[in-house]
Amino acid sequence: MNSPKTAQGTNAALAAGVGAIVLAIVLPLPPLLLDLLLSFNLSLSLVILFTSLYTREPVQFSSFPSLLLITTLFRLALNVSATRLILLNASAGQVIDSFGRFVVGGNAVVGFLIFIIIVVIQFLVITRGAERVAEVAARFTLDAMPGKQLAIDADLNAGLVGEDEARGRRAAIEQEADFYGAMDGAAKYIKGDAMAALFIVAVNLIGGFITGIIQLGFTFDEALATYALLTVGNGLATQIPALLVSTAMGFVVTRAAGDSELGQDLSQQLARNPRVLGLTGAAVGLLGLVPGLPTIPFLALSAGTLALMVAMQRRIRQQEAGAKHASALPAVPEDLLGLIDLDPLEVELGYGLLVLADQTQGGDLLNRVAQVRRQTALDLGISVPPVRIRDNLNLKPQQYTIRLRSVPAGKGELPAGRSLAIGPDELEPPEDAIRTQDPAFGLPAWWVPREAAGRAETLGYTVVEPSAVIATHLSELVRRHAPDLFGRQELQGLVELMRARYPALVDDLLPHRLSLGEVLRVIQNLLREGVPLRDPVGVFEALADASTSSRDPEVLTGFVRRRLRRQLRVQFDLGGGRRAVTVDPEAERRILENTVPGEEGPVVRLDPQTLRAFQHSLREQLSRIDVEGRPPLLLCSGPVRAAIRRVAEATIPGTVVLAYDELDSQARVDAVGMVGW
Repeated sequence: MNSPKTAQGTNAALAAGVGAIVLAIVLPLPPLLLDLLLSFNLSLSLVILFTSLYTREPVQFSSFPSLLLITTLFRLALNVSATRLILLNASAGQVIDSFGRFVVGGNAVVGFLIFIIIVVIQFLVITRGAERVAEVAARFTLDAMPGKQLAIDADLNAGLVGEDEARGRRAAIEQEADFYGAMDGAAKYIKGDAMAALFIVAVNLIGGFITGIIQLGFTFDEALATYALLTVGNGLATQIPALLVSTAMGFVVTRAAGDSELGQDLSQQLARNPRVLGLTGAAVGLLGLVPGLPTIPFLALSAGTLALMVAMQRRIRQQEAGAKHASALPAVPEDLLGLIDLDPLEVELGYGLLVLADQTQGGDLLNRVAQVRRQTALDLGISVPPVRIRDNLNLKPQQYTIRLRSVPAGKGELPAGRSLAIGPDELEPPEDAIRTQDPAFGLPAWWVPREAAGRAETLGYTVVEPSAVIATHLSELVRRHAPDLFGRQELQGLVELMRARYPALVDDLLPHRLSLGEVLRVIQNLLREGVPLRDPVGVFEALADASTSSRDPEVLTGFVRRRLRRQLRVQFDLGGGRRAVTVDPEAERRILENTVPGEEGPVVRLDPQTLRAFQHSLREQLSRIDVEGRPPLLLCSGPVRAAIRRVAEATIPGTVVLAYDELDSQARVDAVGMVGW
């Protein structure tokens, strides 16, 4: 990472260079300086080309669109300066003269044709293809951007990634969208440069011919020989670097993300199968035997290809022999099934925290975990699976990790001999305390010595014992990940319980109207939005009625939510005039038009600028509501509620999104703002 002084120096140098390019268009350059700049232009083009070859992902060369503009402007400035020297002096330095005499053999006609071929290749083949690839990539990147952002927010809310990693992934997505959007327009620079080169060639040739005869007194043959070679030399000296840069652009936009450079990928993928090389060698060898075709080049190439095939086959046999030798080693008998982790919930403790789970030493962690399961079952209406508590010697002594289906969902560290004191920053800091955050909710807190816990309580803090810290953290993660913990096995247990008391309802719904998986999707949708399964009978009744018209889980979820109006009113405290924000009908219409179904619900595919404007308005309006410790409330129409809820959750996690038809007659809501663009 560059220091601020280095960055300032680099920016100043870039600004000075761009200013010098602009001056070069206006001010005449001496031939020696023009030679130096033409050589630098060629060197810079090679640097850009080789950089594109060693770039693993296109975004790694994010400055390329701006670099295209700078190099194009630089070439145009060189063209203008060279044209000035050609028309005034009938000479433009050694570089242009060398390209005109040696590269094309001093033949102006040949040089002009080569120049035309280079421009056609650059304009019609490379640049047009790269432009189309950049356009398609930009379109697909922008379409996928909202879904990727929602996936990052889901991982962040699930605890699978940290805030810093989520911020980095969001920045990478925005950078990728900006890069392909910029590349889509930057290709126009190359096309315009090629067209300008043709115009400059015509100006040099015709203008130089007239100037040489009228002003300098050249004969017809002298003017033609002089200005034709200078014109062709100037065109080649500037367009060969342009061809290199346009080729680099093609490499960048067609490069798929990988773990290695382009050369290594090509060598591994083209030479993966020896049979391909064998067939190629045989075909080339047959061409060498055809009468009239050159025999030696084809047979030599055939022999080289077949030799490469033999070498590859030898290497593959050696690798297979090594693998066979490894498989022949005596196997160590072990219970492989015992290594498979089937516990959906685990609490891993460092050895310094094992005393919390040892009841013989006064540890109460097991009892607290049992209380978490019972309370969660009462609150959410679902059965929480058993929690496995075990030690993990890879953790620090005072660390713990909570795993959800083997994936870490939360972690913390409990200093030995201390309790957690939770309280606002306005309170007086406890004596001999260590600053921290509550691992469950991120609240400001302090680690205080246990003997000072009473003093912290007198200051206004809530003091929590270490085992209660783990239990509270576990309870919050269980509530947050309830949809992941409630699967088919848990639903089947609920169905059997329901069948024992309501057999007609269950038999009518399953499996004739809906499958077990469709019912599971609806219940998981409810849990994901914080709606507990306290009334399973009402949920099943609603599903039985709604299944006659639709089997779409999102439609069924909306129907069930409308049936649970009274529960929603009580749960979200809507009977006392709660303040809320509504959504502008025009914004609802645009969101609904740009929503497509996805595997995990509706996906909003608004363009990034419109989506950011909506999110900004959402933050601004919800920030004006005095929520008093409750999540902010957003109201909208029923058909677009699920889509707006996904956008709101990605913007302000925890936002409650209700449809107007989900409010019962006793709900009292005061609309204090409207979200739009």
